[in-house]
Amino acid sequence: MLYALSIQSFVLIDRLDLEAAQGFTALTGETGAGKSIILDALGLVMGGPADRKQVRVGADQANIAAEFALPRNHPAWDILDQHGIEFNPDEMLILRRTVSKTGPSRAFVNAQPVAAAVLAELAEVLVEIHGQHAASSLMRPSTHLDLLDTYGGLEAQSDTCRKAWIAFEAARAARQQLEADVQSARDRQEWLTFAVDDLSSMAPEQGELEALTTRRGALLQSERITDAVSESTKALSDPKLEDALMRAAKAVDRIVRIPGLETLDDKLPDVAGGASEALERTLIELSEAQSHVSTLAQHSAHDASQLEAVEERLFALRALARKYDSQPELLADTLQRFQAELALCDSDAAAFEQAAKVEAEAEAAWKQAAETLSEKRTQKAEDLERDIQAQLAPLHLDRVRVRVAFTPIGEGESGARGLEKGAFEVQTNPGANFGPLKAIASGGELARFSLALKCALSESGRACTLIFDEADQGVGGAVAAAIGDRLANLAEERQVFAVTHSPQVASAAGRQWRVMKEMNAHDQVFTHVAQLDEGQRLEEIARMLSGSSITNEARAAALKLLEAA
Repeated sequence: MLYALSIQSFVLIDRLDLEAAQGFTALTGETGAGKSIILDALGLVMGGPADRKQVRVGADQANIAAEFALPRNHPAWDILDQHGIEFNPDEMLILRRTVSKTGPSRAFVNAQPVAAAVLAELAEVLVEIHGQHAASSLMRPSTHLDLLDTYGGLEAQSDTCRKAWIAFEAARAARQQLEADVQSARDRQEWLTFAVDDLSSMAPEQGELEALTTRRGALLQSERITDAVSESTKALSDPKLEDALMRAAKAVDRIVRIPGLETLDDKLPDVAGGASEALERTLIELSEAQSHVSTLAQHSAHDASQLEAVEERLFALRALARKYDSQPELLADTLQRFQAELALCDSDAAAFEQAAKVEAEAEAAWKQAAETLSEKRTQKAEDLERDIQAQLAPLHLDRVRVRVAFTPIGEGESGARGLEKGAFEVQTNPGANFGPLKAIASGGELARFSLALKCALSESGRACTLIFDEADQGVGGAVAAAIGDRLANLAEERQVFAVTHSPQVASAAGRQWRVMKEMNAHDQVFTHVAQLDEGQRLEEIARMLSGSSITNEARAAALKLLEAA
């Protein structure tokens, strides 16, 4: 439901912060006080067209924000998910719209910038506005079949029909694709045969290009490796190195063998022994190093023929890829694809018959589902027509007749919704032809007809907030009371707002807001809204009954209306 509405610098509104509640709220006030401005602001934040003239005189920018408290399973969350908008279903959904005097308007959902079209998409599942100047979803024939299906509890059958149509389309597309692919393959069979033979002669393998590239890089470095190994071998093979180490070892060994060495220095024998052992280890490690380097030389010999062979294979694969408009690393896939296409040339009648059989079975399943749905719709349409007709008479629309008109879908049209299109049509006067809902020319009649439809379709529609703009225009007494009763009934399941001049309608509401036009100290006119308590409601409804001069009789009549509600 709509939880709060904030309006700043919009037309005659300087700043207005409204907190809404569940149930039925009536908006009352004198003509021209600005009730329609509030609806215009709500329409703007729900994705309506922006106009710089909407910015209040003296302000740079108008801001409108609407907060909605929604259940976790509300379809609005799915819309946000589809548009990649972050949200938390346990928190408020906040829509905001700004209109600048100098720049473009901007739209936000949960502080994230979006296109105004996203707000309009959300509006479809959040708010319905019924009235003289606002075409609700009820006025769009494209929604009427869905409303009928919801009214009749036919959602499951409708979904079955939709899925059957999708399966039929997929089977038909598969059959057509098979025929097209076979024909295409046969048209270029000679070229495909050559291409498969050409690629097969190269026998490209998965991952081969990467392996060859790595191997080539290593081979390009092999000559440098060979040079380094040769230099190491030469250095370690120098006889002077080994001779020098041998002479040093023998000299130190002579020191170790001198008797009484410790008399010169008690640490000298240990130091000399350590030096002798180190030189002996060095001679051993030199021999090991020479052996390792020799083994390294065996494994790192530069082979120019290997590099040439690798480069030849690599360049050939790249040339073949260019020839067949492929990526070199995908040549194996290209060969498989050409082989599969060439195999299509040998497709026999059985393959076509199987594809046609699958298509025919899918079409039959769709037709069965669609025919079942059509039969149910015809039955439920009669019930709906009676329910709507029963709502029209108390609303002073007893001359209007309504029907659900079905027309078969045209050739090539989608059958996802069944075999027919459906729309609500009305006859405005006896003997006249039935026509679309827009044939109801009067604004007040259109609002009341919307109310009648909505009452009959009380379980239909996804919007949790309904707004009726002057559904009581041109009527009073019992008709106005009937309007108030129906609005109150709708409010048992949904949040309902009604802009009204009727005391009977206002008294049926659970809450009442009075819209007033006032003038501040700077002689600026602005619109103000006040939520009325019980005493204030009594005075306001009395004013609506008697005019500017409120009499005791008017107060008594107002009290009677409130007590009866």
